[in-house]
Parts: sequence; C-alpha cells; structure tokens
Amino acid sequence: MNRYIDAASVDGEQNEMRQVLHAKLHNGYTTDANVDYVGSIEIDQDLTDAVGLWPGERVLVVSNTSGARLETYIIAGKRGTGVISMNGAAARLIGRGEQIIVMGFEFSAKPVKPKVVLLDERNRIVEWLDGEHNDRAPASDEAVRQAPAKKSTNP
Repeated sequence: MNRYIDAASVDGEQNEMRQVLHAKLHNGYTTDANVDYVGSIEIDQDLTDAVGLWPGERVLVVSNTSGARLETYIIAGKRGTGVISMNGAAARLIGRGEQIIVMGFEFSAKPVKPKVVLLDERNRIVEWLDGEHNDRAPASDEAVRQAPAKKSTNP
C-alpha cells in the first residue's frame, strides 16, 4: 500500500498527500462494550467536538490495556456523559473499562498540528496538549514492561 497520494500540482510543483494525525483522545476509558449493537464506537459529542472528530469519521482505536488495535467509525454520544462505548464486533476486541486512545487522521500535503486532549478515568478533559509530543513518556521501554496493566472488565 502506497502511503502517499499524488495531489494536483500547486505553483508548478507536485505535492504528495500523506495521512497524518489530526485528532487524538488520549487515555480515555470505555464505559460500555455492546456486541449486539450495530458497529462502531460511540463517543460523547463534547469530546469529539473538542478535537475536531466528526460522526461517521473513521478512527483508529488502541487499547492501552490489551494492546488491541482496530478501525471503526464514530457515532455521536450524548453530550456531557463521558460515554465511550465499543459496539458490535469491536466490543470483542476492546471491553468495558479498558484504557484507550482514539485517533483521527487526514490527508495533507503539509504537516498538521493535531488537537490532542488527555482524559481522566471519567473521560473528562484534564489537559490540552500542544500537538503530539512525548514529554510524558517513560524513561525506557523497561518502564513500560514493568507498568501494571489494568484488567479488562468485559461484560
């Protein structure tokens, strides 16, 4: 798969489009996992609005708890509830109570400064990050391997 898309010529120069991170909800927690629901991830619309994600937008979801990764699309959840619900088959990969990251990407011919927020255990925004950076990364891979993992509480 080619990671670049040729774009129209601008000022006589050919531009290459790349898929880059534009939005990230970092360290949220799934409030539900419903296998019987028809697909997708439901997210509190206050959270999606904060980082510029749209209902229907394709997102990458990563579980910090299990390491599972999946792509799905967003359904707008009720504002102010903190809901982040995995639905359909995705609920078999990421269960209720798992810590997750939700990322949206866009095509761009130039670098994009993503909108990134840190969430607390109730999915409230506790910090706006100035783009994507790694200031809070553990000092080594060993620190990551020794960090306790939260157990999934699949329904």
